[in-house]
Amino acid sequence: MAKAKQTTWFSIAFLVLLWGLSWPIYKVGLQYTPPILFAGLRTLLGGLALSAIALPTYKQLQWRRTWKIYVLSSLLNVVLFFGLQTVGLSYLPAGLFSVLVYLEPVLVGLIAWKWLGERLTAVKAIGLVLGFLGVAAVSKAGLSGHTSALGVVIGIVTAVCWAIGTVYVKKVQDQVNLLWLVATQFVLGGAVMTIIGSGVERWSQIHWNGFFILTLLYGMVFGVALSWVIWIGMVHAGEVSRVTSYTFFVPLISVAVGTVFLHEPITVFLLIGLVLIVLSIYLVNRPSKTTGARTAVQPNAGQQPTHDNLA
Repeated sequence: MAKAKQTTWFSIAFLVLLWGLSWPIYKVGLQYTPPILFAGLRTLLGGLALSAIALPTYKQLQWRRTWKIYVLSSLLNVVLFFGLQTVGLSYLPAGLFSVLVYLEPVLVGLIAWKWLGERLTAVKAIGLVLGFLGVAAVSKAGLSGHTSALGVVIGIVTAVCWAIGTVYVKKVQDQVNLLWLVATQFVLGGAVMTIIGSGVERWSQIHWNGFFILTLLYGMVFGVALSWVIWIGMVHAGEVSRVTSYTFFVPLISVAVGTVFLHEPITVFLLIGLVLIVLSIYLVNRPSKTTGARTAVQPNAGQQPTHDNLA
């Protein structure tokens, strides 16, 4: 049991680190490439790499029976999430946009309560709200500047798509092989975004220098393939609202990286955000004192998640 807990905490820390590093690394990459083509390439290549790894288990793909699941997951988690995220950053300051995107854990808590029957206690709800406020505090420096109504709408829709996509994966996890789900959603979604990017952007705008190639490789291997295998595995194994609460740490890591490597100042809002986020994670994940249905909706009974589908 202790070893399993250590593995879980390592997975959480590693995932938050990978996603936290992604924001500043992608910011560097976008200096050398149009945004949609960049998103399309890193997701398509990441999906192809995972497909190569999953190839020995190709019989578990079961495309004819489950293609609708792959297509819908690709639409929600790749085309809409990555695509809208890329477009939205051109309308809003990065800090404000990240605050809107990280409405996702709060939305997941509500959707999982209604759709999956996960418990939503008052303490958990307060924890989710505190986490969102912590993200807002961490991102305070980026909340100034031009605010576009369209950008705000795109940010909220991005969060909604990610939340629905996350809960949807949890809902269908026993119907598909999860490694093939991750691989296929990125191949399909990456192909769609690459085609769209080819239509509205120009390949000649990509500067194939060392900086761009390194950021592309990071996005392909760590930002897409490895991190999403960990993410889907965690969603599969745990209560989805608890799992998503840890993503509140991602903006904190991004700001910390900027502080260390880009010499951005440490502000009081960063420290306030850290306290709120840590308190949020504690409240969302603290053991419940009651197990009956008197205080909350019970999760679906009889489901004991395992990691078999990732093999």
